Amino acid sequence: MNNKYYLHEFLDVKRLQTLQDNFSKSMMIALVVVDGDGVPVTKPSGFSDFCARSRLNSELAHHCYESDNAGGRAAMQASKPVVYRCYCGFVEFAVPIMIDNHYLGAFISGQVKVENEKELEIPYILDNEKIWEENPWLIDLHQNTKRMPYDRFESTAYTLLHVASYLVEQAHANNIQRELHKKDLELTDELRKRVEIERSLHEAELKALSYQINPHFLFNVLNTIGRLAFLEDAQRTETMVHDFSDMMRYLLKKNHNGLITLQNEMNYVNSYMSIQKMRMNDRFDYHCDIPEKYFNVVCPFLTLQPLVENFFNYVVEPRETSSHLLIRATDDERDVIIEVTDNGDGISKQDIEQILSGDENRKKGGIGINNIKNRLQLLFGDSYGLEIMSPYKPNMGTTIKLRFPMLETAISWR
Repeated sequence: MNNKYYLHEFLDVKRLQTLQDNFSKSMMIALVVVDGDGVPVTKPSGFSDFCARSRLNSELAHHCYESDNAGGRAAMQASKPVVYRCYCGFVEFAVPIMIDNHYLGAFISGQVKVENEKELEIPYILDNEKIWEENPWLIDLHQNTKRMPYDRFESTAYTLLHVASYLVEQAHANNIQRELHKKDLELTDELRKRVEIERSLHEAELKALSYQINPHFLFNVLNTIGRLAFLEDAQRTETMVHDFSDMMRYLLKKNHNGLITLQNEMNYVNSYMSIQKMRMNDRFDYHCDIPEKYFNVVCPFLTLQPLVENFFNYVVEPRETSSHLLIRATDDERDVIIEVTDNGDGISKQDIEQILSGDENRKKGGIGINNIKNRLQLLFGDSYGLEIMSPYKPNMGTTIKLRFPMLETAISWR
């Protein structure tokens, strides 16, 4: 049969050896413990001279192990001690070690003779082999084997059964307690992560309603709308107002769990870039390479916008030369990888470490990046998040790489 449990999972072999030695000495009886396959897991205790000498011979030892295994299996089938005679004719008993009807092994004990009349009633566990009689030096040892009253022998077997059952049941209960404690710790950790996700999402909402779209940007938008309304027919003004309205709708009507589709996130970014293009005209160019197959992949709310905003704050605004931004998406058949690359002067290794550790320095481009990394990891696991790569040389730029699972889901968008 296939075992669900194994002896070593419940009983420590060193402690089992001590118990076996003491029990053997107090009961003046041979004792050994075998596993579910009949293989000894303890050293023999109190073995008779005959059996100790027999097991030095490989052929005789093989017969001994077969008897032990057969005795253990018989006890397993009976679910109680079984008394039998081994191939040498000695009276022995096997006490099953079981838990939840799974056989772990057995205590094998005996190597004695009992009352002649009773002994004749006890069956052999295997065919009666006379091979040991071919060794004259064993015959005297066999004749000198000690005798024990059968009633005492049988009561010893049941005493050992109760001891074994208690030990295994206690060990099983301890294992269950350890498993429950482990599950409790895992549940506590999951609850902690859930709280952190909710806190992080709440922070993202506050940022979206406060400084993610900062007052400086809103002021420029309103002024640009006013100038366009004055200078032309309102067609571009209408486009700008629509883009701005789409951005506000995105911010105020996100999905409740903080996840949206990549297409919705990119719609928001495109509206943002369209407005910036009207403001800054030729000071930058922007290219988005997001294949349609990624449109329904879910990502955290406001994942890309803070990175695009950093492009303007730390690349476009500080210099007069033309700036470039590329957003592209690929995958490795398991995860989506998005790269946001600019042609700025880069970020130093020290500043990258500070940004990713949460010690954000807004003068070095740290707005929102650590928050994005934390949300990706809290939502999808520690193997996800973002990394920043930069040679930190003029015009060599910075690439921010985000990774999240290529999962699709139906998201309610209102």
